[in-house]
Order: sequence, then structure tokens, then C-alpha cells
Amino acid sequence: MILGIDHIGLASDDPAGVGVFMAALGMSKTDAGIADAYGVACEFWQYPGQPAVEIVSPVTEDSSVTGHLERSGPGLYHLALVVDDIDAELRRLRGHGFVPVDARPCAGAKEGMEVAFMYSRRPAALLIELVRYRGRPPGDTPDPGPEGTTGVRPEDDGFGAPRG
Repeated sequence: MILGIDHIGLASDDPAGVGVFMAALGMSKTDAGIADAYGVACEFWQYPGQPAVEIVSPVTEDSSVTGHLERSGPGLYHLALVVDDIDAELRRLRGHGFVPVDARPCAGAKEGMEVAFMYSRRPAALLIELVRYRGRPPGDTPDPGPEGTTGVRPEDDGFGAPRG
């Protein structure tokens, strides 16, 4: 079952500029880091007790967001949802036309975080990240941790190619 929103990912090639915008909105930067496997830097911004906004920006030419930025420009990249059972949600969402990006759940950006990505080209062209925090009751998400990275996957059509 989907329990709520964990974070919203924004793709940008100007994280400092987006940071100024986030600060003007009264949000605080709570976490930051590099996801080397995807060639991206990540910053997490949020209001206390609210879902985060993750700024995902390329640090390599072949990063997971480079193609998306070239085709679509900066903006909404993914929606991360907290779930109580990732495998059950993967099955359920496949039945509604979402295509898995990850063959199975994997470690996420924070301690105890398990994630899996899916996308739907139509009607929303939306990349989603399913998030489960191991060792915590469903719905009990941790405070922002010290290590900020992202689970964004390399893309094919702008949202991620299915992996087998």
C-alpha cells in the first residue's frame, strides 16, 4: 500500500540557482551528496516534518539526468512514494501499466532505505520511486540523514529503461 509522499525529485543543471529558490520558499537544505553510479549530485530541501524536494543535477556528461535535461529542460523528474511492501506495489502497479526500471528493489540513498523505480509513459510520463524503510514501522520515515544521494537510474527515453 502507498502510504504517502517521501520526496519529489527535480532535475536541474543549476542546483545553486534552485537552492536560492528553495530558500526563498522557506525550505532548508537537510542533506546533500553525490551518487557516483548515476553521475549526479543530490540536495534534499524541506520544511520540518514534510516530504523533501530532491534536486538532482549532473556531475558527468553521461549522467542519468543529462538526456532528460537536454530533451525536457529542468523540472519535475520523479515522485517518491513510501510503501509498506515494495514487491506488492511493483506487482500492483505493473497491472496498471507502470514499467519497472529496476529488476528488484535495491538500497536507496539513506540508511535502511530500499527503493525501486517504475515509469509510465502515458498519460503522465511519470517516473516514480517506491521507498520502504527497513526496520521501521510502515509510515515512520526517518529524519533526513547525513548522506544524500539518489536512486535515479540511467535513462533511455527520459524516464529509465526497463531492466531485467
